[in-house]
Amino acid sequence: MTVQTILPILLVDDELRFRQGLRTLLSFYSATGTTTFEIVGEAATVDQALSLIHSQRPALVLLDLELAQGDGVELLTRLRGSAFAGKVLVLSAHQEDDWVFRAMQSGASGYVFKTHLAAQLCAAITTVLRDEIYLPPEVATQFFRLFHYYAGRTVQSRSRIHLTEREQEVLHWLVRGASNDQIARNLYITIATVKAHLSAIFEKLQVTSRTQAIVAALKLGLVQA
Repeated sequence: MTVQTILPILLVDDELRFRQGLRTLLSFYSATGTTTFEIVGEAATVDQALSLIHSQRPALVLLDLELAQGDGVELLTRLRGSAFAGKVLVLSAHQEDDWVFRAMQSGASGYVFKTHLAAQLCAAITTVLRDEIYLPPEVATQFFRLFHYYAGRTVQSRSRIHLTEREQEVLHWLVRGASNDQIARNLYITIATVKAHLSAIFEKLQVTSRTQAIVAALKLGLVQA
């Protein structure tokens, strides 16, 4: 007789329809596998999620990065400093390298594109519960190539990199995944000015792309994820 394992899961997404779809998908997995996925709660904000994590102690959190209040990276960062022993699997509509790096740097155990959910969610859950990292095949190679590149080279010490106050502000929004247009609006400057600051930042960090700048900034401690 097969013993059914019960896995408590928390859903964190501010879209009710998406959470309903997740429930249906997880119910299907429960009916056809050896694990019963028990949804112990649903949250739409960081505070709701933290409260449910504390009270329900889920083994797995399925997390969107864009929430009604706060964001998934904030939740990951706060969990990293807590006694939470479960896993967090990010489910996001964002497929840009910047978003994947931010999530993984902040402590996520895996990342799944929402457009590939039906094909990848089951494998992703299985992978992270084995204490392994799950990344979409189309980004895994790029992620680990850049990770080893920065881990294996001697990066300039933080004290030798002199960013202006404005460059620090631009870098802050860049790491948060903001576009040039969003950075311009947040800082009340023109897009051309944003591009000029980014060029200066890239030169000082000795990188050539937004993704490399984010990784370098996080590794050097210039910003927090």
